[in-house]
Amino acid sequence: MNEKVKSGSRNVAIVGPYLSGKTTLLESLLFVTGAISRKGSVKDGNTVGDSANESRDRHMSVEVSAASTEYNDTRFTFLDCPGSVEFAQETYNALMGVDAAIVVCEPIRDRVLTLAPLFKFLDDWEIPHLVFVNKMDRANIHVLETLHALKAVSSRPLVAHQYPIMQGEQLTGFIDMVSEQAYQYHPGAPADPIPFPEHLKQEEHTARAEMLEALANFDDHLLEELLEDIEPPQEEILKDLKLELGADLVVPVFFGVAEQDYGVRPLIEALLREAPEPETTAEHRLKNTKGNTPLAQVLKTYYTPQGGKLSLVRVWRGKLTDGIVFNGVRAGGIYRLMGQQQQSVNEVGAGEIVALSRLEGIKTGDIISTDQQAIELPKAEQLEPVYALAITPEKRNDEVKLSSAITKLLEEDPSLAWEQHGDTHEVILWGQGEIHLQVALDRLRRKYNLPMTTHLPQVPYKETIRKPVASVHGRYKHQSGGHGQFGDVFLDIKPLPRGEGFNFRETIVGGVVPKQYIPGVEMGVREFLAHGPLGFPMVDVAVTLTNGSYHTVDSSEQAFKQAARLAMQTGISQAQPTLLEPILRVQVITPSEFTSKVLQLLSGRRGQILGYEGKNDWSGWDNVSAYLPQAEMQNFIVELRSLTLGVGSFHWEYDHLQEVPEKLAERVLQTNGNGGNGNGHK
Repeated sequence: MNEKVKSGSRNVAIVGPYLSGKTTLLESLLFVTGAISRKGSVKDGNTVGDSANESRDRHMSVEVSAASTEYNDTRFTFLDCPGSVEFAQETYNALMGVDAAIVVCEPIRDRVLTLAPLFKFLDDWEIPHLVFVNKMDRANIHVLETLHALKAVSSRPLVAHQYPIMQGEQLTGFIDMVSEQAYQYHPGAPADPIPFPEHLKQEEHTARAEMLEALANFDDHLLEELLEDIEPPQEEILKDLKLELGADLVVPVFFGVAEQDYGVRPLIEALLREAPEPETTAEHRLKNTKGNTPLAQVLKTYYTPQGGKLSLVRVWRGKLTDGIVFNGVRAGGIYRLMGQQQQSVNEVGAGEIVALSRLEGIKTGDIISTDQQAIELPKAEQLEPVYALAITPEKRNDEVKLSSAITKLLEEDPSLAWEQHGDTHEVILWGQGEIHLQVALDRLRRKYNLPMTTHLPQVPYKETIRKPVASVHGRYKHQSGGHGQFGDVFLDIKPLPRGEGFNFRETIVGGVVPKQYIPGVEMGVREFLAHGPLGFPMVDVAVTLTNGSYHTVDSSEQAFKQAARLAMQTGISQAQPTLLEPILRVQVITPSEFTSKVLQLLSGRRGQILGYEGKNDWSGWDNVSAYLPQAEMQNFIVELRSLTLGVGSFHWEYDHLQEVPEKLAERVLQTNGNGGNGNGHK
């Protein structure tokens, strides 16, 4: 790192489970720092965060919202991130560009587990984070129990930075654990110092001792002081908190009620005092990168109705000026964001998060530089899709616009994917869940005027045969004045082992079928196999041309093609055609306490359990392996999340084809009218 950046800014992500109050906390942070004069509410749909129509329709965050404010001469840029697991990709992408994160949660024991994947991501990437236990006015467990529950899902030690003062169910103040000064909250004003509440002395002393012991694990001098019963100076404790928070070694915990602004001022004071400066984060992220030319990373892409494309970027290095060229693309304006409002600026330095307009062809996660040399920086792993819908434009004429619109949709949200399925010929939109895809469909309708009809994707069933048949005769003879058509073949048909596909050969002797007509025979066989008697493509079939006859004038390649089709029609019906379904190999990740329920879920969907074991690097989590029919997968993620408090996930890949059980095969064929394609899952 050649460049030093000023420490007068902080970039902070606000993350946490759905309904924990992240957007409300952002409103409070903006209000107490003077960025807004009046707070909005999620219910009324007038918050700075959640400003997208899709968010307001659902009263939930569905994309990252950026907002800037100033406090004590320091510029804070907050990124309000979605809490729903279906929009986790948005959160993970944003976290790659911040200096610290506030993890917002509720004091409800049963919901603490939902933090585990988020803590794991933060610790894997060594992103400094602190916890804000929100909604303390609705706490259903004691403070020390809350801390204990949180510690169980974090690989880093949690330390109480303050101790809440409760009066019944109401939060009335807090004790600062560094100074041991107590404060009382007041609506709309900073907290006032008050005498230490004696009834909390023992509880506070226990929590403070745990905090100091956790810090002493990384500071030998502090450890000596504790062993000798010397009270460490406040400056030493604060220095340790800053160092160890910055290195993601400890996680400070704060308590409050964001709706009433309680706990918000101490929180932002701690961010100012203890969160790492942008230059520290940059040194960590760029440690393997040389050079001093401007360098940035795209954290989020927006397509706005008014201003077109906006790319939210973290500036890692250098200065950005109007018209700067990144990766060969000239940027438009530079903007600071306040929700959907934009403030134009002429230039910004390293350490800022701003929006750049018109970075065409550049997508979320991309590393952009003025240097022609490709630069690699860490980026969040792309989540695999787990839920699908087949989509069709309501208006036939809109089909030509669909590809372009979906390309833009995927630039905004890389956790979406789409395919034109080769077997079913459907356009399939893949995502992270039902709500995720509904939001994507809303955007297609609103932004691109592309309303869609949807249905569950068809299962790509196949057919095969159970027994061989020999010397099946097919003769095609057609006379219509002038030259006629004549082809005559004998075929042997037999099943192949599963996964072998299709094999064609010939054993013709004596030229009874001339060589120039044999490709026509193979073509006729292949055309028949593309749509078998049950209505699906046929696989794992071997066909041998053994004999035949021809006419010197009337025979043609086309005639032999028709003769082969007739032979196949006769032969396949005698070879006991049967239905095959695709079987997926799935790896289900679940907290160990839900493993038995997951096993029942898989078994209830005709899954074959292959085994389970503890997941590497995930204490208290299991990895369950199973085979699962694709027909049973469509809503699998919905049930899995329902069973596991939303934290269960799975990876899948196609493995093999397998015969469909007889009763189910009858239902599939009945559903498809014995000659179509469908999902076969009710």
